[in-house]
Amino acid sequence: MEDIEYDIIIVGAGPAGCACAYQLRNEKLKIALIDKATFPRDKICGDALSADVINQLYRMDERLAADFESFGKKIDSHGVRFVAPNSQHIDIDFANPNHGKAAGYISKRIDFDQFLFDQVKDQSNLTVITGQKVDDIKVSKNSVELKINNSRIFSKLIIGADGAHSIVNKKLGQIKVEKNHYCAGIRCYYDRVSQMHPKNHIELHFYDDVLPGYLWIFPLPNGQANVGLGMLSSEVSMRKINLKQKLEELVKKHPNLINRFENAEPMEKPQGFGLPIGSKKRPLSGDRFLLLGDAASLIDPFTGEGIGNALRSGRIAAEHIVNAIGLNDFSKEFNKRYDKVIYQKMWNELRISRSMQKLLRYPKLFNFVVKKANKNASVRTLLTSMLDNVDLKKELIKPSFYFKLLFS
Repeated sequence: MEDIEYDIIIVGAGPAGCACAYQLRNEKLKIALIDKATFPRDKICGDALSADVINQLYRMDERLAADFESFGKKIDSHGVRFVAPNSQHIDIDFANPNHGKAAGYISKRIDFDQFLFDQVKDQSNLTVITGQKVDDIKVSKNSVELKINNSRIFSKLIIGADGAHSIVNKKLGQIKVEKNHYCAGIRCYYDRVSQMHPKNHIELHFYDDVLPGYLWIFPLPNGQANVGLGMLSSEVSMRKINLKQKLEELVKKHPNLINRFENAEPMEKPQGFGLPIGSKKRPLSGDRFLLLGDAASLIDPFTGEGIGNALRSGRIAAEHIVNAIGLNDFSKEFNKRYDKVIYQKMWNELRISRSMQKLLRYPKLFNFVVKKANKNASVRTLLTSMLDNVDLKKELIKPSFYFKLLFS
Protein backbone atom coordinates (compact mmCIF):
# COMPACT_ATOMS: atom_id res chain seq x y z
CA MET A 1 0.00 0.00 0.00
CA GLU A 2 1.42 3.35 -1.08
CA ASP A 3 1.30 6.22 1.43
CA ILE A 4 1.32 9.85 0.21
CA GLU A 5 1.38 13.03 2.29
CA TYR A 6 -0.04 16.43 1.45
CA ASP A 7 -0.54 19.66 3.33
CA ILE A 8 -4.14 20.02 2.17
CA ILE A 9 -6.61 17.66 0.54
CA ILE A 10 -9.62 19.12 -1.27
CA VAL A 11 -12.34 16.57 -2.01
CA GLY A 12 -14.54 17.76 -4.87
CA ALA A 13 -13.46 19.68 -7.99
CA GLY A 14 -16.64 21.66 -8.53
CA PRO A 15 -16.87 25.44 -8.09
CA ALA A 16 -16.16 25.42 -4.33
CA GLY A 17 -13.18 23.06 -4.54
CA CYS A 18 -11.69 24.77 -7.60
CA ALA A 19 -12.15 28.22 -6.05
CA CYS A 20 -10.30 27.08 -2.93
CA ALA A 21 -7.48 25.52 -4.97
CA TYR A 22 -7.22 28.61 -7.20
CA GLN A 23 -6.96 30.96 -4.21
CA LEU A 24 -4.06 28.86 -2.91
CA ARG A 25 -2.20 28.86 -6.24
CA ASN A 26 0.64 31.05 -4.98
CA GLU A 27 1.08 29.34 -1.61
CA LYS A 28 3.98 27.00 -0.90
CA LEU A 29 1.68 24.11 -0.12
CA LYS A 30 1.38 20.56 -1.38
CA ILE A 31 -2.28 20.19 -2.30
CA ALA A 32 -4.34 17.27 -3.64
CA LEU A 33 -7.61 17.90 -5.50
CA ILE A 34 -9.68 14.72 -5.64
CA ASP A 35 -12.92 14.04 -7.51
CA LYS A 36 -14.75 10.76 -8.03
CA ALA A 37 -15.71 11.81 -11.57
CA THR A 38 -13.55 12.41 -14.59
CA PHE A 39 -13.87 15.74 -16.34
CA PRO A 40 -15.81 16.92 -18.24
CA ARG A 41 -18.69 15.78 -16.06
CA ASP A 42 -22.26 16.98 -15.72
CA LYS A 43 -23.82 18.46 -12.57
CA ILE A 44 -27.60 18.52 -12.38
CA CYS A 45 -28.46 22.20 -11.89
CA GLY A 46 -30.44 25.11 -13.27
CA ASP A 47 -27.27 26.40 -14.99
CA ALA A 48 -27.94 30.09 -14.22
CA LEU A 49 -24.94 32.16 -13.11
CA SER A 50 -26.02 35.15 -11.04
CA ALA A 51 -24.34 38.52 -10.69
CA ASP A 52 -22.80 37.19 -7.48
CA VAL A 53 -20.99 34.45 -9.44
CA ILE A 54 -19.42 37.05 -11.70
CA ASN A 55 -18.50 39.25 -8.75
CA GLN A 56 -16.83 36.31 -7.01
CA LEU A 57 -14.74 35.54 -10.10
CA TYR A 58 -13.55 39.16 -10.18
CA ARG A 59 -12.71 39.04 -6.48
CA MET A 60 -10.68 35.90 -7.04
CA ASP A 61 -8.66 37.30 -9.95
CA GLU A 62 -9.41 39.78 -12.72
CA ARG A 63 -7.56 37.59 -15.23
CA LEU A 64 -9.80 34.65 -14.29
CA ALA A 65 -12.89 36.83 -14.71
CA ALA A 66 -11.64 38.12 -18.07
CA ASP A 67 -11.12 34.55 -19.25
CA PHE A 68 -14.70 33.77 -18.26
CA GLU A 69 -16.01 36.87 -20.07
CA SER A 70 -14.43 35.53 -23.26
CA PHE A 71 -15.62 31.96 -22.57
CA GLY A 72 -17.81 30.92 -25.50
CA LYS A 73 -20.11 28.34 -23.93
CA LYS A 74 -22.50 30.75 -22.23
CA ILE A 75 -25.17 33.31 -23.08
CA ASP A 76 -25.95 36.68 -21.51
CA SER A 77 -29.06 36.98 -19.36
CA HIS A 78 -30.42 40.45 -18.70
CA GLY A 79 -33.42 39.85 -16.45
CA VAL A 80 -35.95 37.58 -14.83
CA ARG A 81 -39.60 36.83 -15.50
CA PHE A 82 -41.73 36.05 -12.46
CA VAL A 83 -44.97 34.22 -13.26
CA ALA A 84 -47.51 34.47 -10.43
CA PRO A 85 -49.93 31.68 -9.43
CA ASN A 86 -52.74 33.47 -11.29
CA SER A 87 -50.56 33.33 -14.46
CA GLN A 88 -49.88 37.07 -14.58
CA HIS A 89 -46.20 37.79 -15.06
CA ILE A 90 -43.73 40.59 -14.67
CA ASP A 91 -40.40 41.04 -16.45
CA ILE A 92 -37.68 42.71 -14.42
CA ASP A 93 -34.38 43.70 -16.03
CA PHE A 94 -31.29 43.14 -13.95
CA ALA A 95 -29.49 46.24 -12.72
CA ASN A 96 -26.47 47.36 -14.70
CA PRO A 97 -23.59 44.92 -14.13
CA ASN A 98 -20.72 45.79 -11.82
CA HIS A 99 -18.40 43.95 -14.17
CA GLY A 100 -18.49 42.75 -17.76
CA LYS A 101 -21.27 43.16 -20.28
CA ALA A 102 -24.09 41.31 -18.47
CA ALA A 103 -25.28 40.98 -14.89
CA GLY A 104 -25.88 37.28 -15.33
CA TYR A 105 -25.11 34.39 -17.65
CA ILE A 106 -26.38 30.90 -18.34
CA SER A 107 -23.96 28.07 -19.03
CA LYS A 108 -24.40 24.33 -18.74
CA ARG A 109 -22.59 23.07 -15.68
CA ILE A 110 -20.70 20.53 -17.75
CA ASP A 111 -19.14 23.55 -19.49
CA PHE A 112 -18.82 26.02 -16.58
CA ASP A 113 -17.31 23.46 -14.21
CA GLN A 114 -14.87 22.39 -16.93
CA PHE A 115 -13.86 26.04 -17.35
CA LEU A 116 -13.03 26.30 -13.63
CA PHE A 117 -11.30 22.92 -13.57
CA ASP A 118 -9.11 23.95 -16.51
CA GLN A 119 -8.04 27.04 -14.55
CA VAL A 120 -6.54 24.99 -11.72
CA LYS A 121 -5.52 21.60 -13.10
CA ASP A 122 -2.00 22.68 -14.06
CA GLN A 123 -1.12 24.57 -10.87
CA SER A 124 2.42 23.74 -9.79
CA ASN A 125 1.39 23.11 -6.17
CA LEU A 126 -1.58 20.90 -7.08
CA THR A 127 -1.92 17.18 -7.72
CA VAL A 128 -5.21 16.35 -9.45
CA ILE A 129 -6.72 12.92 -8.84
CA THR A 130 -9.94 12.25 -10.78
CA GLY A 131 -12.01 9.14 -11.32
CA GLN A 132 -11.12 8.01 -7.79
CA LYS A 133 -13.68 7.53 -5.04
CA VAL A 134 -12.75 8.23 -1.42
CA ASP A 135 -13.49 5.03 0.48
CA ASP A 136 -12.90 6.20 4.04
CA ILE A 137 -11.72 9.18 6.09
CA LYS A 138 -10.26 9.14 9.60
CA VAL A 139 -8.99 11.97 11.76
CA SER A 140 -6.21 11.40 14.28
CA LYS A 141 -4.36 13.77 16.58
CA ASN A 142 -1.73 14.60 13.98
CA SER A 143 -3.34 14.09 10.56
CA VAL A 144 -6.28 13.17 8.37
CA GLU A 145 -6.12 9.81 6.60
CA LEU A 146 -7.99 9.03 3.37
CA LYS A 147 -8.28 5.62 1.78
CA ILE A 148 -8.51 5.54 -2.00
CA ASN A 149 -8.22 2.14 -3.68
CA ASN A 150 -4.95 0.69 -2.42
CA SER A 151 -3.48 3.97 -1.24
CA ARG A 152 -3.55 5.90 1.98
CA ILE A 153 -3.29 9.66 1.68
CA PHE A 154 -2.47 11.87 4.66
CA SER A 155 -2.86 15.61 5.16
CA LYS A 156 -3.00 18.27 7.84
CA LEU A 157 -6.48 19.43 6.83
CA ILE A 158 -9.24 18.10 4.58
CA ILE A 159 -11.67 20.30 2.66
CA GLY A 160 -15.12 18.87 1.90
CA ALA A 161 -16.26 20.47 -1.35
CA ASP A 162 -17.93 17.31 -2.61
CA GLY A 163 -21.54 18.36 -2.92
CA ALA A 164 -24.88 17.39 -1.43
CA HIS A 165 -23.79 13.81 -0.74
CA SER A 166 -20.43 14.77 0.72
CA ILE A 167 -18.30 11.87 2.01
CA VAL A 168 -16.40 14.39 4.15
CA ASN A 169 -19.62 15.50 5.85
CA LYS A 170 -20.83 11.91 6.15
CA LYS A 171 -17.64 10.76 7.88
CA LEU A 172 -16.69 13.86 9.87
CA GLY A 173 -19.52 16.42 9.81
CA GLN A 174 -22.83 16.82 11.57
CA ILE A 175 -25.11 18.05 8.77
CA LYS A 176 -28.01 15.67 8.32
CA VAL A 177 -30.72 15.66 5.65
CA GLU A 178 -33.78 17.41 7.06
CA LYS A 179 -36.70 17.45 4.64
CA ASN A 180 -37.79 20.91 5.77
CA HIS A 181 -34.31 22.24 4.94
CA TYR A 182 -33.76 20.28 1.73
CA CYS A 183 -35.17 20.68 -1.77
CA ALA A 184 -35.81 18.01 -4.36
CA GLY A 185 -35.28 19.03 -7.95
CA ILE A 186 -35.60 17.63 -11.45
CA ARG A 187 -34.06 18.95 -14.67
CA CYS A 188 -34.55 18.22 -18.34
CA TYR A 189 -32.80 19.83 -21.31
CA TYR A 190 -35.16 20.74 -24.14
CA ASP A 191 -34.69 21.87 -27.72
CA ARG A 192 -37.02 24.31 -29.48
CA VAL A 193 -38.96 25.75 -26.54
CA SER A 194 -40.72 28.75 -28.08
CA GLN A 195 -41.41 32.32 -26.95
CA MET A 196 -38.19 32.82 -25.04
CA HIS A 197 -37.50 36.39 -23.93
CA PRO A 198 -35.38 38.40 -26.41
CA LYS A 199 -33.07 39.46 -23.56
CA ASN A 200 -32.70 35.85 -22.38
CA HIS A 201 -34.59 36.43 -19.17
CA ILE A 202 -34.63 33.45 -16.85
CA GLU A 203 -38.18 32.40 -15.98
CA LEU A 204 -39.55 31.40 -12.57
CA HIS A 205 -43.11 30.04 -12.64
CA PHE A 206 -44.85 29.92 -9.26
CA TYR A 207 -47.89 27.72 -9.82
CA ASP A 208 -50.31 26.72 -7.05
CA ASP A 209 -49.67 22.99 -7.21
CA VAL A 210 -45.88 23.33 -6.75
CA LEU A 211 -45.72 26.13 -4.15
CA PRO A 212 -43.58 26.85 -2.17
CA GLY A 213 -41.44 25.68 -5.07
CA TYR A 214 -41.34 26.74 -8.71
CA LEU A 215 -40.89 25.61 -12.29
CA TRP A 216 -38.02 27.22 -14.17
CA ILE A 217 -37.20 27.76 -17.83
CA PHE A 218 -33.69 29.06 -18.50
CA PRO A 219 -32.47 29.74 -22.05
CA LEU A 220 -29.23 28.11 -23.13
CA PRO A 221 -26.81 28.47 -26.05
CA ASN A 222 -27.84 26.96 -29.40
CA GLY A 223 -31.57 27.49 -28.86
CA GLN A 224 -31.83 25.00 -26.03
CA ALA A 225 -33.45 25.44 -22.62
CA ASN A 226 -32.96 24.10 -19.11
CA VAL A 227 -36.42 23.24 -17.75
CA GLY A 228 -36.92 22.03 -14.21
CA LEU A 229 -38.93 21.89 -11.06
CA GLY A 230 -37.85 22.32 -7.44
CA MET A 231 -39.82 21.84 -4.23
CA LEU A 232 -39.15 21.42 -0.52
CA SER A 233 -38.60 17.73 0.18
CA SER A 234 -41.05 17.92 3.08
CA GLU A 235 -43.77 19.08 0.67
CA VAL A 236 -42.89 16.39 -1.88
CA SER A 237 -43.21 13.71 0.81
CA MET A 238 -46.34 15.10 2.45
CA ARG A 239 -48.19 15.57 -0.84
CA LYS A 240 -46.72 12.43 -2.44
CA ILE A 241 -45.65 14.34 -5.55
CA ASN A 242 -43.79 12.60 -8.34
CA LEU A 243 -41.62 15.44 -9.67
CA LYS A 244 -41.02 13.78 -13.03
CA GLN A 245 -44.75 13.35 -13.62
CA LYS A 246 -45.53 16.84 -12.34
CA LEU A 247 -42.98 18.46 -14.67
CA GLU A 248 -44.34 16.53 -17.64
CA GLU A 249 -47.90 17.43 -16.69
CA LEU A 250 -47.14 21.15 -16.44
CA VAL A 251 -45.28 21.49 -19.75
CA LYS A 252 -47.94 19.50 -21.62
CA LYS A 253 -51.13 20.82 -20.01
CA HIS A 254 -50.64 24.15 -18.26
CA PRO A 255 -52.24 26.98 -20.29
CA ASN A 256 -49.08 29.11 -19.99
CA LEU A 257 -46.83 26.36 -21.30
CA ILE A 258 -48.71 24.04 -23.64
CA ASN A 259 -48.14 26.14 -26.77
CA ARG A 260 -44.52 26.85 -25.91
CA PHE A 261 -43.71 23.15 -25.65
CA GLU A 262 -45.84 22.04 -28.62
CA ASN A 263 -42.80 21.52 -30.85
CA ALA A 264 -40.20 21.15 -28.09
CA GLU A 265 -38.17 17.98 -27.80
CA PRO A 266 -36.61 16.66 -24.58
CA MET A 267 -32.90 16.00 -25.08
CA GLU A 268 -32.56 13.64 -22.14
CA LYS A 269 -34.53 11.77 -19.53
CA PRO A 270 -35.36 14.06 -16.58
CA GLN A 271 -32.54 14.02 -14.03
CA GLY A 272 -33.23 14.28 -10.29
CA PHE A 273 -31.03 15.97 -7.69
CA GLY A 274 -31.05 17.25 -4.12
CA LEU A 275 -30.43 20.77 -2.81
CA PRO A 276 -29.30 21.16 0.82
CA ILE A 277 -30.50 24.70 1.48
CA GLY A 278 -29.01 27.20 3.91
CA SER A 279 -32.20 27.80 5.88
CA LYS A 280 -30.63 27.08 9.28
CA LYS A 281 -27.19 27.52 10.78
CA ARG A 282 -25.12 24.37 11.01
CA PRO A 283 -21.55 23.52 12.12
CA LEU A 284 -19.38 23.79 9.01
CA SER A 285 -16.10 22.53 10.42
CA GLY A 286 -14.45 20.41 13.07
CA ASP A 287 -11.08 18.91 13.93
CA ARG A 288 -9.01 19.07 10.73
CA PHE A 289 -11.89 19.63 8.30
CA LEU A 290 -13.95 22.37 6.64
CA LEU A 291 -17.14 22.04 4.56
CA LEU A 292 -17.72 24.22 1.49
CA GLY A 293 -20.52 24.94 -0.97
CA ASP A 294 -23.31 22.39 -1.22
CA ALA A 295 -21.51 20.15 1.29
CA ALA A 296 -22.00 23.01 3.79
CA SER A 297 -25.67 23.51 2.79
CA LEU A 298 -25.12 27.05 1.51
CA ILE A 299 -27.79 27.07 -1.23
CA ASP A 300 -30.18 30.03 -1.29
CA PRO A 301 -33.57 28.83 0.06
CA PHE A 302 -35.64 31.05 -2.24
CA THR A 303 -33.83 30.88 -5.58
CA GLY A 304 -32.02 27.55 -5.23
CA GLU A 305 -28.82 29.26 -6.43
CA GLY A 306 -25.64 27.89 -4.90
CA ILE A 307 -22.72 28.61 -7.22
CA GLY A 308 -22.01 32.12 -5.89
CA ASN A 309 -21.87 30.91 -2.29
CA ALA A 310 -19.78 27.92 -3.36
CA LEU A 311 -17.16 30.24 -4.88
CA ARG A 312 -17.33 32.55 -1.87
CA SER A 313 -16.85 29.67 0.57
CA GLY A 314 -13.84 28.52 -1.46
CA ARG A 315 -12.27 31.98 -1.16
CA ILE A 316 -12.96 32.18 2.57
CA ALA A 317 -11.67 28.65 3.15
CA ALA A 318 -8.41 29.42 1.35
CA GLU A 319 -7.76 32.41 3.58
CA HIS A 320 -8.52 30.31 6.65
CA ILE A 321 -6.21 27.54 5.44
CA VAL A 322 -3.28 29.94 5.12
CA ASN A 323 -3.86 31.11 8.69
CA ALA A 324 -4.21 27.56 9.99
CA ILE A 325 -0.98 26.46 8.29
CA GLY A 326 0.85 29.51 9.63
CA LEU A 327 -0.25 28.79 13.19
CA ASN A 328 -0.13 24.99 12.79
CA ASP A 329 -3.59 24.88 14.33
CA PHE A 330 -6.25 22.66 12.73
CA SER A 331 -8.40 22.17 15.81
CA LYS A 332 -12.17 22.32 16.00
CA GLU A 333 -11.90 25.48 18.09
CA PHE A 334 -9.71 27.29 15.57
CA ASN A 335 -11.78 26.15 12.60
CA LYS A 336 -14.88 27.73 14.12
CA ARG A 337 -13.42 30.99 12.84
CA TYR A 338 -14.24 29.73 9.33
CA ASP A 339 -17.88 29.13 10.33
CA LYS A 340 -18.06 32.61 11.82
CA VAL A 341 -16.81 34.34 8.67
CA ILE A 342 -19.08 32.26 6.42
CA TYR A 343 -22.18 33.25 8.36
CA GLN A 344 -21.05 36.86 8.72
CA LYS A 345 -20.92 37.04 4.91
CA MET A 346 -23.94 34.89 4.04
CA TRP A 347 -26.44 34.45 6.86
CA ASN A 348 -28.33 37.70 6.43
CA GLU A 349 -29.27 36.90 2.85
CA LEU A 350 -29.94 33.21 3.58
CA ARG A 351 -32.26 34.19 6.44
CA ILE A 352 -34.18 36.65 4.28
CA SER A 353 -34.49 34.10 1.47
CA ARG A 354 -35.90 31.57 3.91
CA SER A 355 -38.55 34.10 4.95
CA MET A 356 -39.34 34.80 1.30
CA GLN A 357 -39.70 31.07 0.69
CA LYS A 358 -42.28 30.93 3.47
CA LEU A 359 -44.20 33.81 1.86
CA LEU A 360 -44.77 31.57 -1.16
CA ARG A 361 -47.34 29.74 0.94
CA TYR A 362 -49.57 32.79 0.34
CA PRO A 363 -50.16 32.81 -3.44
CA LYS A 364 -52.63 35.72 -3.25
CA LEU A 365 -49.83 37.87 -1.86
CA PHE A 366 -47.64 36.96 -4.83
CA ASN A 367 -50.49 37.75 -7.24
CA PHE A 368 -51.00 41.11 -5.53
CA VAL A 369 -47.33 42.17 -5.84
CA VAL A 370 -47.15 41.23 -9.53
CA LYS A 371 -50.39 43.10 -10.25
CA LYS A 372 -49.10 46.22 -8.47
CA ALA A 373 -45.72 46.04 -10.18
CA ASN A 374 -47.32 45.82 -13.61
CA LYS A 375 -49.34 48.95 -12.91
CA ASN A 376 -46.72 51.01 -11.09
CA ALA A 377 -43.30 51.79 -12.57
CA SER A 378 -41.88 52.80 -9.17
CA VAL A 379 -42.77 49.37 -7.75
CA ARG A 380 -41.00 47.71 -10.69
CA THR A 381 -37.94 49.87 -10.06
CA LEU A 382 -37.99 48.91 -6.39
CA LEU A 383 -38.21 45.19 -7.20
CA THR A 384 -35.28 45.57 -9.62
CA SER A 385 -33.20 47.13 -6.85
CA MET A 386 -34.24 44.41 -4.41
CA LEU A 387 -32.82 41.66 -6.63
CA ASP A 388 -29.30 42.88 -5.91
CA ASN A 389 -29.60 44.61 -2.54
CA VAL A 390 -29.96 42.58 0.65
CA ASP A 391 -31.01 45.58 2.76
CA LEU A 392 -33.83 46.41 0.35
CA LYS A 393 -34.79 42.76 0.08
CA LYS A 394 -35.54 42.80 3.82
CA GLU A 395 -38.56 44.97 3.04
CA LEU A 396 -40.21 42.04 1.27
CA ILE A 397 -40.61 40.15 4.55
CA LYS A 398 -42.16 43.08 6.42
CA PRO A 399 -45.97 43.48 6.60
CA SER A 400 -45.49 47.25 6.25
CA PHE A 401 -44.19 46.76 2.69
CA TYR A 402 -47.46 45.16 1.57
CA PHE A 403 -49.52 47.74 3.48
CA LYS A 404 -47.76 50.50 1.57
CA LEU A 405 -48.32 48.66 -1.70
CA LEU A 406 -52.00 48.35 -0.93
CA PHE A 407 -52.35 52.13 -0.80
CA SER A 408 -49.79 53.06 -3.44
